[in-house]
Amino acid sequence: MEKKKEMLILSVLRNNSRASLTDISRQTKIPVSTIYDRLKTYHGKVIKKFTSIVDFPQIGYNAKAMVLLKVHREKVDELKLYLMNHKSVNNLMKINNGYNFLMEVVFKAIPELEDFLEKLECDYELVEKQAFYVIDDLRREDFMNSPNYLKILGF
Repeated sequence: MEKKKEMLILSVLRNNSRASLTDISRQTKIPVSTIYDRLKTYHGKVIKKFTSIVDFPQIGYNAKAMVLLKVHREKVDELKLYLMNHKSVNNLMKINNGYNFLMEVVFKAIPELEDFLEKLECDYELVEKQAFYVIDDLRREDFMNSPNYLKILGF
């Protein structure tokens, strides 16, 4: 299938992952059978996970932060395992430019978040830590989400 069709299907799904095959077909002018076949090949590869974007303050989680972490080389794997399994780590990325990880954490209140960061410093002997408290999500999961996305890219 040509790239334009693949991008069309993905763009519709980015806008609404619950769209039916017939809705996707109607929006993209691609046959339902072709969309079905593409989605089978995408699952687990191109599409990693179907999920919901939750407004955390609406359910009582009012403290969110983006945190940069730098740790000694011998502690990287141990810290990674800990963070991968921690219930309050929403997103975790391995990064460069002197840091090891960038994570988004969500807690009910700032004192809980601060306790978590102190525990990290003590248990993993962090070289450096920078925390940025998120005041408001202005744009979230919006890449390839617009109906005009393909026009913007020249498709």
